[in-house]
Amino acid sequence: MVRRMLVMGLGLTGLVLLALFANPLGALLGLSADFTGGLRRFSLALAIFLGAHFSYELIRAHLQRQRKGARAVPKVTLDLLRVTLFVAALLASLSLFLHRDLSGFLTGSGLVLAVLGFAIRNVVADTFSGLALGLEAPFRIGDWVNIEGLAQGRIQEIGWRTTRLVTRDSTYVILPNSQISRQRITNYSAPKKEYRDSAELTLPITLPVSEAKALMRGALARVDSVLPSRGSDVQVAQYGPLGVTYRITYFVPQFDQERACRNEVISRIDAELRLAGVSLRPVERQGGSFD
Repeated sequence: MVRRMLVMGLGLTGLVLLALFANPLGALLGLSADFTGGLRRFSLALAIFLGAHFSYELIRAHLQRQRKGARAVPKVTLDLLRVTLFVAALLASLSLFLHRDLSGFLTGSGLVLAVLGFAIRNVVADTFSGLALGLEAPFRIGDWVNIEGLAQGRIQEIGWRTTRLVTRDSTYVILPNSQISRQRITNYSAPKKEYRDSAELTLPITLPVSEAKALMRGALARVDSVLPSRGSDVQVAQYGPLGVTYRITYFVPQFDQERACRNEVISRIDAELRLAGVSLRPVERQGGSFD
């Protein structure tokens, strides 16, 4: 990387010097004024494009170094930066060779661009939505997300028009960015990968609350898949004549382990309750009816 940047820097310096000293060099070598002028413009154009590429590489390296260890910079953001720099370089080079301001040309082509934009409005909507997603970054590559009404899975790629993700069932889903931008997005990987999940369980009213909590907390202490450092807990969610509903909370390391964590939590609690002889049958009311 350093070697490549050094070569580009030396090349850019050489082109700038050639453009600056083209006239004296042409006079020294006996070249015509037209040839010298063309050489100067050509050198300047190459310097502009090489400068745009050099600037892009510098900014990209700086962004990646600043975010080392964090989530990667979105590809759409880098693509937008590259396109902006090279379009500016192209306009500057055209202005240099045509010896005129390009504002009139750009104004005249506005109608053509408007007609073309209407014809491909869906593509344009997806593209601008992709830019917005890249700049706002509600999710990054590798994040587990739930896009309401569309799909749930892990982000694989964020493109100009579409975003691609893989579900927990290994299904590959491709979504237009314009649809994603209109939906509510839940990111299970931000700001941290771990998050709190919960499960509810109703036990007979005959089992004292303190005893029930002790049994379930003992079972939670032996669960290996959850994060022990964040702590698990058992709280009463609802109390009634038919039973007491408990909410068991625990921290999942990351979204793809949610099912495994829930399965182990419920299995451990079930084993502990059965060992203690606790029955999960509902309590009958007078008359034998149930709620």
